[in-house]
Amino acid sequence: MSIRVHALAKELKLSSKELLAKLKQFKIKAKGHMSALDEQTAKILREGLKAKPKAEAKTPKTSKPPKAKAKPKKAEAKPKKAKAKPEEVTEEKAKSLRVKIPLTVKELAIKLETKPSELIKRMMGMKVMATINQLLDEETIKGIVKEFGFSLERLPNLEDELLEVHQQEDAPKELSARAPVVTMMGHVDHGKTSLLDLIRKTKVAYREVGGITQHIGAYEVTVEGKKITFLDTPGHEAFTAMRARGADTTDIVVLVVAADDGMMPQTIEAIDHARAAGVPIVVAINKCDLPNINIAKVKAQLSQHNLVPEDMGGETIVVNVSAKTGQGIDNLLEMLLLEAEMLELKANPHRPAKGVVIESKLSRGTGPTATILVQNGSLTLGDILICGDYYARIKSMVNDRGEPVKEVAPANPVEISGLSGVPEAGEAFYVVKDEKKARDFSFRRLEEKRLKGKASIAHISLEDLYQQIKEGKIKELKIIVKADVQGSLEALLTALQKLTSKDVVAIKVIHSGVGNVNASDIMLAAASNAIVLGFHVSTESQAKPVAEKEKVDIRLYNIIYEATADIKSALEGMLEPHLKEVFLGKAQVRQMFKITKVGSVAGCMVLAGKMIKEAHCRVVRDNEEVFKGKISSLRRFKEDVKEVSAGNECGIVINNFKNTRSADIIECFEIEKIARRL
Repeated sequence: MSIRVHALAKELKLSSKELLAKLKQFKIKAKGHMSALDEQTAKILREGLKAKPKAEAKTPKTSKPPKAKAKPKKAEAKPKKAKAKPEEVTEEKAKSLRVKIPLTVKELAIKLETKPSELIKRMMGMKVMATINQLLDEETIKGIVKEFGFSLERLPNLEDELLEVHQQEDAPKELSARAPVVTMMGHVDHGKTSLLDLIRKTKVAYREVGGITQHIGAYEVTVEGKKITFLDTPGHEAFTAMRARGADTTDIVVLVVAADDGMMPQTIEAIDHARAAGVPIVVAINKCDLPNINIAKVKAQLSQHNLVPEDMGGETIVVNVSAKTGQGIDNLLEMLLLEAEMLELKANPHRPAKGVVIESKLSRGTGPTATILVQNGSLTLGDILICGDYYARIKSMVNDRGEPVKEVAPANPVEISGLSGVPEAGEAFYVVKDEKKARDFSFRRLEEKRLKGKASIAHISLEDLYQQIKEGKIKELKIIVKADVQGSLEALLTALQKLTSKDVVAIKVIHSGVGNVNASDIMLAAASNAIVLGFHVSTESQAKPVAEKEKVDIRLYNIIYEATADIKSALEGMLEPHLKEVFLGKAQVRQMFKITKVGSVAGCMVLAGKMIKEAHCRVVRDNEEVFKGKISSLRRFKEDVKEVSAGNECGIVINNFKNTRSADIIECFEIEKIARRL
C-alpha cells in the first residue's frame, strides 16, 4: 500500500519539508507533501531515517550558528551612531538648512530667521501662495530655501521617527511559527460561510441578512493545537480592495466550488484574483452529500483553469467536503496546516505590533472601531498606534467570539476601540511609543489631506504606457477582457496573443469573462495596475464611480480590429524607433576667419547637396570623424541664411566646436526616426 509524504513525515517525526529534502537527496521523485510513496520506498526510508533525526538534532548544539551570527548585529548598530556625529556645522554644511518635512510657513520662517510676513512676500514673488499656518511640501520648501541662499537637507520627519522601530529587521532567533491566514472565496451561495460556520462551531450565517455575508469577518480556530485564522469575505471585491491598498493579508485561498453547480463566473473571477495576489489555492468541493453530482466533471473544469488536482497528476490540493454533514472538514484543515508548513510562516511576537485593518465602523456605544489583523509583533491593551490618518490608545480589545482580551499575538484578529477616526479597510497600523507624537502625526496627515485633497493613484493607461516602460515602472501590460459571448472572447484573446513580441513587455491577460464590466473587474485592475477591455459590453452603473475613484482605464469596442489596433499602437509606442541618417549636403573648409561677437568662422565651399542651419553635422578630418554636433550659424557674405546650395561659398559656425581646420569636410544630415512595427 502507498503512503502520502506528509503521513510518513508525521510517522518519522519530521516536517514534510524535511522529508522532501531527504527524498531529493535519495533521488526519489516527489512533487509535494501529497505525493504518494510505494510500500518498498517507505520501508527503506523508515529504516534509513529512524536513527538520523536524533543525530541531526544534536548538530545545532555543537556548531551554535545563531550565537555566532548574533554578534555582528550589535556591531552594525555602531556605524549608524557614527553617521550622526558629523552633523556638526562645517564649512561645507554652513549653507545647508536642516528641516523636517512637511512644515508650516511659520516654522520655515523661524528656520530661515526671518519674519513670516517677509517670507510670505518672497513666496508671492515666486508665485507661491500660502497662509502662515499652511503646510508646505518638499518641492516648495526646496525652491524657497534656495531663494534664501540655502540648500535643503531633509531630516527624518515625524513619521520616520515613529516608525523607526518597525524598519528594523527581525533576528532569525526571534522568529517563531505563526498561524496561516486563510481567505474563503468562490461563487455566491456555494457555501463559503456555511463551511466556515461549521468549522467555527457557531452560526455566523444566521446573523446575516438572507444568509449571505454582508461584511468582512476574521475568525480564529484551533486544530490539533495549531491555529488557523480565517477571513470570511463578501466576495473577492473586498479581498482585492485590500490588496489594492497594499495590504497583503492572505497566505492561502480556499476556493469553494459547489459540486452541483461546478465552475461559475464568480468562481473563475476568484481564481484570477487569487492568482493576481500570488497566493496558493486549495480547492474545497462543497455539497458532496447531494445526490446525482459529478465530482469528476468539477475536477475536469478545474483543470481547464490550470488547477489540476493531485489525483489527476497535478499539484492542486482538492478536498471533497460537505458543510451540512461535516464530511471532509478534518481533511481540509489538515491540508491547510500542511500547506502552511510548506510556506514556513514566521513572525516575531517580541516586538511592537503592526498589521492591517480588515474592516471598520462607527459604533454608537464605543465610537470608531476596527477589526484588525496583527501581522507581526504583539498588541497589548493600552498600546498607542497610528492607523492611516488616525491614531489610538486602545481602550478595549474583543476577539471573534466576543470575549475581551488583553494581548494579541501575530496572525490573530481582534476588534479594537479608541481610534480618533474610522480608517479604511486595508490601511496599515503600527504601534508607537509617544501618544503626543502620534496625535501630532494624525493632525498633520489630516491637514495635508484637507489642503491637497485625497491623492489618488493614477493607474496605467494606453496613453502613458510608453513613458512608464521607459521609467522602468512596468514590465508587462496586464489586461482584463470582457466580451458579450464566449466566441467573441476567444477571438479577442487570440488576437491579443498574436501581438506579443520579445522586444516589448509581455501582454498578460489576468482575467477574462463573459458579461459587462463590473466593480470586481475594476478592483482587480486597480490592484494589479491593469487596463480593462470590453467587447460588445457596457460598464455597470456600480463600476463607473469605482473606475473614476481608482483611475482605471476602461476601453469599450464593437470591432475586434479597433481593440487590437489600439493595443498595437500602444505597444509600438514602447519600441524605440530606428534612427536613420539622411544625407543633406557636404562642404569643405577653405579658410578660417575671426569675426567680432561671433568668434571662429569656417569659410567653406558647398560641394554637394545643401548646408542647413540647425541641422546635424559631423566634422571629418583625414577620413576620421573628429566631432559631431549642430550648425549653429550659417552665413552668406554678411547675412545670416537658413541654407546654402552646392557651388556656393558660406561661413559655418558649429556649436561647441572651435577646432575646425582648413581642408576639413563638414557633412550635414538629418536624423529620421522610423517607427518599429510588430
